[in-house]
Amino acid sequence: MRKFSLLFISLVSLSATAQLTLSEQATISVITCGPGQNELYSAFGHSAFRVNDPVNGFDYAFNYGVFDFNQPNFYLNFARGHNYYKLAVQDYKRFEYFYIYYNRYVHEQVLNLTPWQKQRLFDYLQWNAQPENQSYLYDYFYDNCATKLPEIVTKVFGDSVTFNDSHITTTYSIRQLTDQYLKWQPWGDLGIDICLGLPMDKRATPYEYMFLPDYVEAGFDNATINGQPLVKQKNIVYQAQPEDRSNGLLTPIYLFTLLAILSIALAVRDLRRKKVSTGFDVILFGITGLIGWLLLLLWTATDHKAAANNLNMLWALPTHLVVAVALFKPRKWTRQYFLITLILNALLLMLWVWLPQQLHYALIPLVLALAARAFVRYRCALPTGV
Repeated sequence: MRKFSLLFISLVSLSATAQLTLSEQATISVITCGPGQNELYSAFGHSAFRVNDPVNGFDYAFNYGVFDFNQPNFYLNFARGHNYYKLAVQDYKRFEYFYIYYNRYVHEQVLNLTPWQKQRLFDYLQWNAQPENQSYLYDYFYDNCATKLPEIVTKVFGDSVTFNDSHITTTYSIRQLTDQYLKWQPWGDLGIDICLGLPMDKRATPYEYMFLPDYVEAGFDNATINGQPLVKQKNIVYQAQPEDRSNGLLTPIYLFTLLAILSIALAVRDLRRKKVSTGFDVILFGITGLIGWLLLLLWTATDHKAAANNLNMLWALPTHLVVAVALFKPRKWTRQYFLITLILNALLLMLWVWLPQQLHYALIPLVLALAARAFVRYRCALPTGV
Protein backbone atom coordinates (compact mmCIF):
# COMPACT_ATOMS: atom_id res chain seq x y z
CA MET A 1 0.00 0.00 0.00
CA ARG A 2 2.99 2.23 -0.16
CA LYS A 3 6.60 2.67 -1.19
CA PHE A 4 8.37 1.65 -4.34
CA SER A 5 12.03 0.83 -4.66
CA LEU A 6 14.06 3.87 -5.59
CA LEU A 7 14.46 2.45 -9.07
CA PHE A 8 10.78 3.11 -9.71
CA ILE A 9 10.40 6.39 -7.85
CA SER A 10 10.95 9.38 -10.10
CA LEU A 11 10.05 12.48 -8.18
CA VAL A 12 9.12 15.20 -10.63
CA SER A 13 10.48 18.64 -9.89
CA LEU A 14 7.72 20.64 -8.29
CA SER A 15 8.67 23.63 -10.38
CA ALA A 16 7.42 21.62 -13.34
CA THR A 17 3.94 21.26 -11.83
CA ALA A 18 3.49 24.47 -9.87
CA GLN A 19 0.97 26.93 -11.36
CA LEU A 20 0.17 24.64 -14.27
CA THR A 21 -3.20 25.16 -15.93
CA LEU A 22 -5.00 22.15 -17.31
CA SER A 23 -6.31 22.03 -20.86
CA GLU A 24 -9.90 21.13 -21.77
CA GLN A 25 -8.74 17.59 -22.65
CA ALA A 26 -7.18 16.90 -19.25
CA THR A 27 -8.55 14.12 -17.06
CA ILE A 28 -8.17 13.32 -13.38
CA SER A 29 -8.58 9.71 -12.33
CA VAL A 30 -8.46 7.48 -9.29
CA ILE A 31 -6.03 4.60 -9.82
CA THR A 32 -6.49 1.39 -7.82
CA CYS A 33 -3.71 -1.18 -7.86
CA GLY A 34 -4.32 -4.72 -6.73
CA PRO A 35 -2.78 -6.55 -3.79
CA GLY A 36 0.60 -8.24 -4.10
CA GLN A 37 2.07 -11.08 -2.08
CA ASN A 38 5.79 -10.36 -2.26
CA GLU A 39 5.84 -8.27 0.92
CA LEU A 40 3.37 -7.79 3.74
CA TYR A 41 2.83 -4.10 2.98
CA SER A 42 1.87 -4.88 -0.63
CA ALA A 43 -0.92 -7.26 0.40
CA PHE A 44 -3.50 -4.48 0.70
CA GLY A 45 -3.10 -2.81 -2.69
CA HIS A 46 -2.52 0.85 -3.44
CA SER A 47 -4.36 4.01 -4.51
CA ALA A 48 -3.26 7.20 -6.27
CA PHE A 49 -4.55 10.11 -8.33
CA ARG A 50 -3.66 10.38 -12.01
CA VAL A 51 -3.59 13.74 -13.80
CA ASN A 52 -3.27 13.31 -17.56
CA ASP A 53 -3.12 16.30 -19.89
CA PRO A 54 -2.20 15.30 -23.48
CA VAL A 55 -2.24 18.91 -24.69
CA ASN A 56 0.31 20.08 -22.12
CA GLY A 57 2.22 16.81 -22.49
CA PHE A 58 2.27 15.49 -18.93
CA ASP A 59 0.88 12.45 -17.18
CA TYR A 60 1.46 12.37 -13.42
CA ALA A 61 0.66 10.00 -10.56
CA PHE A 62 0.10 11.73 -7.24
CA ASN A 63 1.16 9.04 -4.82
CA TYR A 64 0.61 9.46 -1.07
CA GLY A 65 2.40 6.21 -0.22
CA VAL A 66 6.08 7.25 -0.19
CA PHE A 67 8.43 7.84 2.70
CA ASP A 68 11.99 9.03 2.93
CA PHE A 69 14.58 6.80 4.61
CA ASN A 70 16.83 9.84 4.95
CA GLN A 71 14.49 11.81 7.17
CA PRO A 72 15.97 12.49 10.63
CA ASN A 73 15.60 9.60 13.11
CA PHE A 74 13.66 7.58 10.54
CA TYR A 75 14.09 4.17 12.18
CA LEU A 76 13.42 5.48 15.68
CA ASN A 77 10.28 7.25 14.51
CA PHE A 78 9.19 4.14 12.61
CA ALA A 79 9.53 2.02 15.77
CA ARG A 80 7.62 4.63 17.79
CA GLY A 81 4.80 4.74 15.25
CA HIS A 82 5.59 8.33 14.39
CA ASN A 83 5.84 7.74 10.66
CA TYR A 84 5.79 10.59 8.19
CA TYR A 85 4.72 9.68 4.66
CA LYS A 86 4.62 12.14 1.80
CA LEU A 87 2.99 12.93 -1.49
CA ALA A 88 5.28 12.15 -4.43
CA VAL A 89 4.65 13.31 -7.98
CA GLN A 90 5.74 10.57 -10.38
CA ASP A 91 5.71 9.74 -14.04
CA TYR A 92 2.46 7.83 -14.38
CA LYS A 93 3.68 5.25 -16.90
CA ARG A 94 6.51 4.21 -14.59
CA PHE A 95 4.05 4.05 -11.73
CA GLU A 96 1.73 1.83 -13.77
CA TYR A 97 4.55 -0.36 -15.08
CA PHE A 98 5.63 -1.26 -11.57
CA TYR A 99 2.27 -2.88 -10.77
CA ILE A 100 1.87 -4.59 -14.12
CA TYR A 101 5.39 -6.01 -13.79
CA TYR A 102 4.42 -7.64 -10.49
CA ASN A 103 1.10 -8.88 -11.90
CA ARG A 104 -1.10 -6.60 -9.82
CA TYR A 105 -4.27 -5.34 -11.44
CA VAL A 106 -4.62 -1.67 -12.35
CA HIS A 107 -8.06 -0.02 -12.52
CA GLU A 108 -8.72 3.58 -13.54
CA GLN A 109 -11.81 5.62 -12.63
CA VAL A 110 -11.99 8.83 -14.67
CA LEU A 111 -13.70 11.45 -12.52
CA ASN A 112 -16.77 13.28 -13.77
CA LEU A 113 -15.48 16.83 -13.25
CA THR A 114 -16.02 20.09 -15.06
CA PRO A 115 -12.91 21.94 -16.30
CA TRP A 116 -13.19 24.28 -13.30
CA GLN A 117 -13.46 21.34 -10.88
CA LYS A 118 -10.47 19.61 -12.46
CA GLN A 119 -8.36 22.72 -12.10
CA ARG A 120 -9.44 23.20 -8.52
CA LEU A 121 -8.49 19.62 -7.60
CA PHE A 122 -5.23 19.89 -9.53
CA ASP A 123 -4.38 23.15 -7.77
CA TYR A 124 -4.84 21.43 -4.43
CA LEU A 125 -2.60 18.53 -5.48
CA GLN A 126 0.07 20.95 -6.66
CA TRP A 127 -0.09 22.81 -3.36
CA ASN A 128 0.03 19.53 -1.45
CA ALA A 129 3.13 18.45 -3.41
CA GLN A 130 5.17 21.45 -2.27
CA PRO A 131 8.01 20.39 0.09
CA GLU A 132 6.50 22.23 3.03
CA ASN A 133 3.09 20.55 2.52
CA GLN A 134 3.83 17.08 1.21
CA SER A 135 4.40 15.17 4.49
CA TYR A 136 1.69 13.80 6.74
CA LEU A 137 1.59 11.68 9.88
CA TYR A 138 0.75 8.18 8.67
CA ASP A 139 -1.81 5.96 10.37
CA TYR A 140 -2.37 2.39 9.21
CA PHE A 141 -6.15 2.64 9.22
CA TYR A 142 -7.18 6.29 9.35
CA ASP A 143 -4.63 8.28 7.37
CA ASN A 144 -2.89 6.35 4.62
CA CYS A 145 -2.40 6.38 0.87
CA ALA A 146 -5.96 5.13 0.32
CA THR A 147 -7.86 7.32 2.79
CA LYS A 148 -6.22 10.41 1.33
CA LEU A 149 -8.21 10.18 -1.91
CA PRO A 150 -11.78 10.45 -0.55
CA GLU A 151 -10.51 12.86 2.09
CA ILE A 152 -9.06 15.24 -0.50
CA VAL A 153 -12.04 15.07 -2.85
CA THR A 154 -14.31 15.89 0.09
CA LYS A 155 -12.00 18.67 1.24
CA VAL A 156 -11.83 20.28 -2.20
CA PHE A 157 -15.50 19.97 -3.19
CA GLY A 158 -17.19 19.98 0.20
CA ASP A 159 -20.85 18.98 0.47
CA SER A 160 -21.20 18.70 -3.30
CA VAL A 161 -19.59 15.26 -3.01
CA THR A 162 -21.48 12.43 -1.33
CA PHE A 163 -20.07 8.97 -0.67
CA ASN A 164 -23.11 6.69 -0.69
CA ASP A 165 -22.47 3.74 1.62
CA SER A 166 -25.45 1.59 0.57
CA HIS A 167 -23.09 -0.85 -1.16
CA ILE A 168 -21.55 -1.78 2.21
CA THR A 169 -23.74 -4.57 3.56
CA THR A 170 -21.31 -6.08 6.07
CA THR A 171 -20.40 -5.05 9.61
CA TYR A 172 -16.73 -6.00 9.68
CA SER A 173 -14.24 -4.80 12.25
CA ILE A 174 -10.95 -3.24 11.18
CA ARG A 175 -9.24 -6.54 12.00
CA GLN A 176 -11.70 -8.57 9.93
CA LEU A 177 -11.21 -6.26 6.96
CA THR A 178 -7.46 -6.61 7.29
CA ASP A 179 -7.70 -10.41 7.53
CA GLN A 180 -9.36 -10.57 4.11
CA TYR A 181 -6.07 -9.61 2.48
CA LEU A 182 -3.71 -11.85 4.42
CA LYS A 183 -4.71 -15.33 3.26
CA TRP A 184 -1.29 -15.76 1.64
CA GLN A 185 0.60 -13.96 4.41
CA PRO A 186 -0.03 -16.26 7.44
CA TRP A 187 2.95 -15.04 9.46
CA GLY A 188 2.17 -11.42 8.68
CA ASP A 189 -1.44 -12.02 9.69
CA LEU A 190 -0.29 -13.57 12.96
CA GLY A 191 2.14 -10.72 13.64
CA ILE A 192 -0.56 -8.10 13.10
CA ASP A 193 -3.03 -9.98 15.29
CA ILE A 194 -0.48 -10.32 18.10
CA CYS A 195 0.89 -6.78 18.02
CA LEU A 196 -2.36 -4.83 17.57
CA GLY A 197 -4.99 -4.73 20.28
CA LEU A 198 -8.62 -3.84 20.90
CA PRO A 199 -8.73 -0.77 18.60
CA MET A 200 -8.47 -3.24 15.68
CA ASP A 201 -11.75 -4.84 16.77
CA LYS A 202 -13.76 -1.65 16.44
CA ARG A 203 -16.61 -2.09 14.00
CA ALA A 204 -15.71 -0.01 10.95
CA THR A 205 -18.15 2.53 9.60
CA PRO A 206 -18.81 2.24 5.85
CA TYR A 207 -16.62 5.31 5.28
CA GLU A 208 -13.81 3.76 7.34
CA TYR A 209 -13.77 0.76 5.00
CA MET A 210 -11.90 3.07 2.66
CA PHE A 211 -8.61 2.55 4.44
CA LEU A 212 -8.34 -0.24 1.86
CA PRO A 213 -7.86 0.60 -1.84
CA ASP A 214 -10.52 -1.86 -3.05
CA TYR A 215 -13.09 -0.09 -0.91
CA VAL A 216 -11.86 3.31 -2.13
CA GLU A 217 -12.61 2.11 -5.65
CA ALA A 218 -16.07 0.91 -4.59
CA GLY A 219 -16.63 4.15 -2.69
CA PHE A 220 -15.91 6.28 -5.76
CA ASP A 221 -18.10 4.00 -7.89
CA ASN A 222 -21.00 4.84 -5.58
CA ALA A 223 -20.21 8.52 -4.99
CA THR A 224 -21.92 11.54 -6.54
CA ILE A 225 -20.93 15.14 -7.18
CA ASN A 226 -23.77 17.65 -7.38
CA GLY A 227 -26.14 14.70 -7.73
CA GLN A 228 -24.25 13.19 -10.70
CA PRO A 229 -22.05 10.06 -10.63
CA LEU A 230 -18.54 11.01 -9.55
CA VAL A 231 -17.00 8.40 -11.88
CA LYS A 232 -17.56 9.10 -15.58
CA GLN A 233 -15.66 6.16 -17.01
CA LYS A 234 -13.97 3.06 -15.66
CA ASN A 235 -11.02 1.42 -17.41
CA ILE A 236 -9.46 -1.94 -16.64
CA VAL A 237 -5.87 -1.03 -17.48
CA TYR A 238 -4.49 -4.41 -16.50
CA GLN A 239 -6.16 -7.54 -15.16
CA ALA A 240 -3.87 -9.69 -13.00
CA GLN A 241 -3.24 -13.21 -14.24
CA PRO A 242 -4.06 -16.18 -11.96
CA GLU A 243 -1.12 -17.50 -9.96
CA ASP A 244 -0.70 -20.79 -8.13
CA ARG A 245 -0.11 -20.14 -4.44
CA SER A 246 0.35 -22.28 -1.38
CA ASN A 247 1.30 -21.51 2.18
CA GLY A 248 2.91 -24.94 2.60
CA LEU A 249 3.32 -26.49 6.03
CA LEU A 250 5.48 -23.81 7.65
CA THR A 251 2.47 -21.91 8.90
CA PRO A 252 1.73 -20.80 12.47
CA ILE A 253 -1.07 -23.32 13.03
CA TYR A 254 1.08 -26.30 12.03
CA LEU A 255 4.19 -25.20 13.92
CA PHE A 256 2.30 -24.24 17.08
CA THR A 257 0.38 -27.54 16.96
CA LEU A 258 3.71 -29.39 16.86
CA LEU A 259 4.86 -27.25 19.80
CA ALA A 260 1.72 -28.18 21.75
CA ILE A 261 2.24 -31.89 21.03
CA LEU A 262 5.86 -31.66 22.14
CA SER A 263 4.92 -29.73 25.29
CA ILE A 264 2.24 -32.24 26.26
CA ALA A 265 4.56 -35.20 25.53
CA LEU A 266 7.26 -33.65 27.71
CA ALA A 267 4.65 -32.98 30.39
CA VAL A 268 3.66 -36.64 30.49
CA ARG A 269 7.31 -37.68 30.68
CA ASP A 270 8.12 -35.13 33.38
CA LEU A 271 5.17 -36.19 35.52
CA ARG A 272 6.22 -39.83 35.30
CA ARG A 273 9.82 -39.19 36.27
CA LYS A 274 8.89 -36.31 38.62
CA LYS A 275 11.46 -34.02 37.07
CA VAL A 276 10.82 -31.02 34.86
CA SER A 277 12.48 -30.16 31.56
CA THR A 278 13.93 -26.86 32.70
CA GLY A 279 15.76 -26.03 29.49
CA PHE A 280 12.58 -26.33 27.45
CA ASP A 281 10.61 -24.21 29.91
CA VAL A 282 13.25 -21.49 30.02
CA ILE A 283 13.07 -21.16 26.23
CA LEU A 284 9.27 -21.33 26.05
CA PHE A 285 8.51 -18.90 28.85
CA GLY A 286 11.50 -16.70 28.04
CA ILE A 287 10.40 -16.14 24.44
CA THR A 288 6.79 -15.65 25.51
CA GLY A 289 7.92 -13.11 28.10
CA LEU A 290 9.91 -11.22 25.47
CA ILE A 291 6.79 -11.05 23.30
CA GLY A 292 4.92 -9.71 26.33
CA TRP A 293 7.48 -6.95 26.83
CA LEU A 294 7.25 -6.05 23.12
CA LEU A 295 3.47 -5.76 23.40
CA LEU A 296 3.75 -3.70 26.57
CA LEU A 297 6.20 -1.29 24.93
CA LEU A 298 4.06 -0.99 21.79
CA TRP A 299 1.11 -0.15 24.03
CA THR A 300 2.74 2.27 26.45
CA ALA A 301 5.90 3.65 24.83
CA THR A 302 4.95 4.24 21.20
CA ASP A 303 2.42 6.18 19.13
CA HIS A 304 0.96 2.99 17.64
CA LYS A 305 -2.63 3.67 18.70
CA ALA A 306 -3.86 0.33 17.42
CA ALA A 307 -1.45 -1.48 19.77
CA ALA A 308 -3.30 -0.34 22.90
CA ASN A 309 -5.33 -2.57 25.23
CA ASN A 310 -3.86 -5.75 23.81
CA LEU A 311 -5.45 -8.90 25.25
CA ASN A 312 -2.63 -11.04 23.85
CA MET A 313 -0.85 -10.05 27.05
CA LEU A 314 -3.12 -12.51 28.86
CA TRP A 315 -0.92 -15.32 27.50
CA ALA A 316 2.23 -13.32 26.71
CA LEU A 317 2.85 -12.11 30.25
CA PRO A 318 5.98 -9.93 30.51
CA THR A 319 6.61 -11.60 33.88
CA HIS A 320 7.27 -14.87 32.04
CA LEU A 321 10.71 -13.49 31.22
CA VAL A 322 11.44 -13.01 34.93
CA VAL A 323 10.25 -16.48 35.84
CA ALA A 324 12.26 -18.01 32.98
CA VAL A 325 15.42 -16.62 34.57
CA ALA A 326 14.26 -17.77 38.01
CA LEU A 327 13.92 -21.35 36.75
CA PHE A 328 17.68 -21.75 36.80
CA LYS A 329 17.38 -21.69 40.59
CA PRO A 330 13.69 -22.25 41.40
CA ARG A 331 12.16 -20.69 44.49
CA LYS A 332 8.92 -21.44 46.30
CA TRP A 333 7.06 -18.53 44.72
CA THR A 334 7.48 -19.99 41.24
CA ARG A 335 5.06 -22.81 42.11
CA GLN A 336 2.30 -20.33 42.89
CA TYR A 337 3.22 -18.33 39.80
CA PHE A 338 2.68 -21.35 37.56
CA LEU A 339 -0.63 -22.15 39.26
CA ILE A 340 -1.83 -18.63 38.42
CA THR A 341 -0.50 -19.04 34.87
CA LEU A 342 -2.31 -22.36 34.50
CA ILE A 343 -5.61 -20.87 35.68
CA LEU A 344 -5.21 -17.81 33.46
CA ASN A 345 -4.46 -19.89 30.36
CA ALA A 346 -7.34 -22.28 31.09
CA LEU A 347 -9.77 -19.37 31.44
CA LEU A 348 -8.39 -17.79 28.28
CA LEU A 349 -9.04 -20.98 26.30
CA MET A 350 -12.58 -21.33 27.67
CA LEU A 351 -13.47 -17.72 26.94
CA TRP A 352 -11.58 -17.46 23.61
CA VAL A 353 -14.57 -16.90 21.33
CA TRP A 354 -16.25 -14.44 23.70
CA LEU A 355 -13.33 -12.08 24.18
CA PRO A 356 -13.85 -8.52 22.86
CA GLN A 357 -10.57 -8.86 20.98
CA GLN A 358 -10.32 -11.46 18.23
CA LEU A 359 -7.22 -13.51 19.05
CA HIS A 360 -5.59 -15.46 16.23
CA TYR A 361 -6.77 -19.08 16.12
CA ALA A 362 -3.20 -20.34 15.61
CA LEU A 363 -2.38 -19.18 19.15
CA ILE A 364 -4.70 -21.79 20.71
CA PRO A 365 -2.10 -24.60 20.59
CA LEU A 366 0.54 -22.17 21.90
CA VAL A 367 -1.65 -21.37 24.90
CA LEU A 368 -2.21 -25.11 25.37
CA ALA A 369 1.56 -25.59 25.41
CA LEU A 370 1.98 -22.88 28.04
CA ALA A 371 -0.82 -24.40 30.14
CA ALA A 372 0.71 -27.88 29.93
CA ARG A 373 4.12 -26.66 31.04
CA ALA A 374 2.61 -24.51 33.81
CA PHE A 375 0.74 -27.57 35.11
CA VAL A 376 3.95 -29.60 35.22
CA ARG A 377 5.89 -26.82 36.95
CA TYR A 378 3.13 -26.57 39.57
CA ARG A 379 2.83 -30.32 40.16
CA CYS A 380 6.54 -31.09 40.20
CA ALA A 381 7.41 -28.05 42.36
CA LEU A 382 11.14 -27.59 42.86
CA PRO A 383 13.00 -30.66 41.45
CA THR A 384 14.60 -29.88 38.11
CA GLY A 385 16.06 -31.73 35.16
CA VAL A 386 17.43 -30.81 31.76
